[in-house]
Amino acid sequence: MNHKQLKLVWLVWLLVACAPNWRPIPVVLVASTPLAQLTNQTQPIATPVSSQVIASADAEYQLLANLYERLTRSVVFVEVVSEQTELGTQDFGNGSGFIYDLNGHIVTNAHVVLDAQTVRITFHDGYVTTASVVGVDTFSDLAVVKVDTTLDRLYPIPLGDSDTTRVGERAIVIGNPFGLTSSMTVGIISAKGRQLPSAELINSTGPGGFQNPSIIQVDADINPGNSGGPLLNSRGEVVGVTTAIRSESGVFEGVGFAVPSSTLKRVAPDLIANGKVEYAWLGISAMSSEDGLGVAGLAESLNLPIQYGVMVGSVTPNSPAERGGLVGGNQLIEVRDRTVCVGGDIIIAVNGVAVRSMDELVNYLVVNTRPGDTVTMQVIRNRQTYDLAIALQARPNEVAPAPTCGEA
Repeated sequence: MNHKQLKLVWLVWLLVACAPNWRPIPVVLVASTPLAQLTNQTQPIATPVSSQVIASADAEYQLLANLYERLTRSVVFVEVVSEQTELGTQDFGNGSGFIYDLNGHIVTNAHVVLDAQTVRITFHDGYVTTASVVGVDTFSDLAVVKVDTTLDRLYPIPLGDSDTTRVGERAIVIGNPFGLTSSMTVGIISAKGRQLPSAELINSTGPGGFQNPSIIQVDADINPGNSGGPLLNSRGEVVGVTTAIRSESGVFEGVGFAVPSSTLKRVAPDLIANGKVEYAWLGISAMSSEDGLGVAGLAESLNLPIQYGVMVGSVTPNSPAERGGLVGGNQLIEVRDRTVCVGGDIIIAVNGVAVRSMDELVNYLVVNTRPGDTVTMQVIRNRQTYDLAIALQARPNEVAPAPTCGEA
């Protein structure tokens, strides 16, 4: 065994022999920072942000709070009692309304006060008085009632221009959902140009086929009891009257509707003056643009000469449209698995105002015309443009069935 081998054996023996007697070297702890000082060395508490930052962040809420404080006194609770004499019982209902003028007129929905025996109005301060029904219009679902009270309770809300509202703008609702008075909800205008068959929804036995046009769609919460309350813009102006929701459950599911203030401006004065409203009637039918069967939706499939307007499907017999020379469709074809009546006139303007859809046509007639007026309709027929003078008349109580496509 040489020297190197002897040294290796000795090292192995030393490690093995010493292993059973191995002991860790004791650690000596030396006191350092007192505990009290460690506790005080946590991260510093955040200081409040500046008043400028708070004001900027709360600007929207300050606006809403201000609108509520100014306008809630103009919104009323409408309670309705309808007597059922055959059963000897009474039906109770409620909704909302808002003060229209200093003469005590209050706007609400037609479906809130229709057939009411007694209407009670509760003001923002709890004062209660009865109201008389001045007029009800089921076509627009608007009504006016009147109270006799002192001027210090009457705070009319200014009416805005619903035609200038845009999708995405703030939509503010004040009303009485589920009887919870003076409640505010906020959202946006989520769509415009909807149509509602308001008269049919209110009274299924009444005259059908007439649409309530240019309805505003909102995502602000609207629930039973909100009907008849104001839809407001950020300036505190009424741009609509809340009227309905689309729901499978009976409560709000994200889609609410309001009658535009342009319709209110047309209807309310007539209800106050005459107790009713007469609308001009044309007498045509057209496919719905919402189903993709308007002029824009059919332009490519039918190789139409224009991409907007109203394609006349049928013309009602003895109607102003028929007497004025409007021509309905004459051929049925299949488009995207739907049967469409084509070949009729395409209305592109009324009195020089372009109309892009049936909703715009109906809205123009509702807002701007009355029975007896003569309008000039610009139409496209066989790729030629014509002007037709059409004398409008009042909407009839009953409308003759529209002829089938191609009938004279």
